[in-house]
Amino acid sequence: MEQVKINNKDIIIMNLTHYFITEQNYNPVIVHGINDEIWLENMNSDYKIIRIVSKYIHNNEQLNFDKFRSRQITKKLKKKTFSFKMNVLNIYIDLGDNVTNISSEDNKDVSVFISKVSDIGKSVMKEIFPDIVEKTRHEEKGMDFLFKITDDINVSNEKKNKTMEKIFSSKKPIITYIIMALCLLMFIITGMGVNTLTLVRYGANVGSLVKSGEVYRLITYMFLHAGIIHIFFNMYSLYVVGPRVEDFYGRWKFLLIYIFSGISGGLLSVSLNGDAISVGASGAIFGLFGALLYFGYNYRGYIGSMIKSQILPIVIYNLVIGFFISGIDMWGHVGGLIGGILTSYMLGTIENKKYSFSNILVFLIYFGFLIYLAIFR
Repeated sequence: MEQVKINNKDIIIMNLTHYFITEQNYNPVIVHGINDEIWLENMNSDYKIIRIVSKYIHNNEQLNFDKFRSRQITKKLKKKTFSFKMNVLNIYIDLGDNVTNISSEDNKDVSVFISKVSDIGKSVMKEIFPDIVEKTRHEEKGMDFLFKITDDINVSNEKKNKTMEKIFSSKKPIITYIIMALCLLMFIITGMGVNTLTLVRYGANVGSLVKSGEVYRLITYMFLHAGIIHIFFNMYSLYVVGPRVEDFYGRWKFLLIYIFSGISGGLLSVSLNGDAISVGASGAIFGLFGALLYFGYNYRGYIGSMIKSQILPIVIYNLVIGFFISGIDMWGHVGGLIGGILTSYMLGTIENKKYSFSNILVFLIYFGFLIYLAIFR
């Protein structure tokens, strides 16, 4: 059987695409109106976008126009994915002899010219991706090479799809329901929360009592509510946002986010509200909004539009309205939001198995500072 030959340009494209998808966790991006280019994205990489450009570019004018168009498309992707910075690695496969200056006009993007596989080891890409030479070296030839590349990419995509399915699939929100049940039970026990002294007796957050040693109030207050309207709105909010956060982070991480968000809100309230009596789950619920913001930012390639259209407007609206309505513990909301973001930052989502020392350190410094302000200052 005659061996099928694949031209040099296709070998380079398949090698690079295979490497970035299977080894560097990049995903293809669909860019409408673009031909002879492959766009890949990885929101966690220093170079969030990689372009593999296979079309023939004859001279510097065509190259400059190509870079200009790339920057315009990148600007749209930045808005879509809620990214503040998006560095691009442009890989050109077919440049004419009249192209004399391939270097970028700024320090943000990098452009390289790869005319054969061996050029990969001579380019700046080896500095960015140290293992690229080893991982793009294949013994297979012809159709065997094509089949291997295709199979590897399919296996990688299947793993990614299973991970995304695990994260985004709907699960039974057991912890959310348990928290709601505890809040409703305490609402009944405290006589619907109409008596302030009863709420204090059962664990309302009061600055002077917390400072005197009753630190348990930083947890118990988030399960108490003052009146039917108060508990209705909080339980409705928890019913809406709780299951999503529990899906994205898993049950035990969700519980930790909820508790630490409530503690963060309680500590900031004690620090800035003095001896005001504070009850309610809203600080912890704002922490869940913070967890959604953190999750949305890290998975903005999947739900970037939802951050801007749904999550952010709800958070901003609830924060702003708290400044104009009396009786709302605004600092508890702010503390809960910050606590939710930082706890999520420390724990990571449901797929994270390892914890970064720097993330834990930031979390400990924040809570240590709050404890100092609320109790020891």
